[in-house]
Amino acid sequence: MATIPEDPGTYVLILHLERPAIVQIGRLGRFPFPAGWYAYAGSARGPGGLAARLSRHLRAAKRRHWHVDYLRAHARPVEIWYATGAEQRECAWAAAVSALPGGSIPAPRFGASDCRCETHLVHFGSPPEPDAFEGAVGPVSVHRA
Repeated sequence: MATIPEDPGTYVLILHLERPAIVQIGRLGRFPFPAGWYAYAGSARGPGGLAARLSRHLRAAKRRHWHVDYLRAHARPVEIWYATGAEQRECAWAAAVSALPGGSIPAPRFGASDCRCETHLVHFGSPPEPDAFEGAVGPVSVHRA
């Protein structure tokens, strides 16, 4: 993944689910996911930074570790919004995604087991636009998956 930097950063992974699915999300529970687009806010601070974490999210076959891995088994990645930096922005970005028009929360606490956020995953009936998101968080780079 040459275009994504190896620096630490924050990202929003945009996924598309073609058909509704009922998915067991680890110990979080079993949830119905309607067809549509999903925006998942996360961060990458480990070795390899954004490039390593996002290349893992883009791989189809992998051991399921994070909540998003369970949904990713059913949904196709279409876009990534990201910014580099060591600041802890994941929760602020999750709040900004939740505030975008047309969003709904299909699985409370998804991706938020280590914070107090309501969720880090939001469902949309049509693709969310990065422009409105940037108005809340500042400039982001956009990568087509």
